[in-house]
Amino acid sequence: MNDYRNLKIWEKAMTLVELVYTLVKQLPQDEKFGLISQIKKCSISIPSNIAEGAGRNSKKEFIHFLSITNGSTTELETQLILMSRLKFISDVEIKVALDLCKEIRNMNFSLQRSLK
Repeated sequence: MNDYRNLKIWEKAMTLVELVYTLVKQLPQDEKFGLISQIKKCSISIPSNIAEGAGRNSKKEFIHFLSITNGSTTELETQLILMSRLKFISDVEIKVALDLCKEIRNMNFSLQRSLK
């Protein structure tokens, strides 16, 4: 379908993963197999599903994977908010990641609409 590496949404999602990996380094070690693992997985899921959907054979399949991307984005937003509420990370640091999540979500909805 598309070369996913040329999609701006994929590039933003990759930037988000890099940011998330930087943030989780600040979490307590006892969260290594809990929150850290979950946050890493869902952040990686965002660009991965964009890439997988772009590599599929139809627009319908691409839209399906973009829907999964949206779910992973909102899951990550929830986990970031949780990190803030638990006082693991400052609200300022979380805001940057949350703003990027919102931008990716908006781009995702626009991309889905353009494919329909």
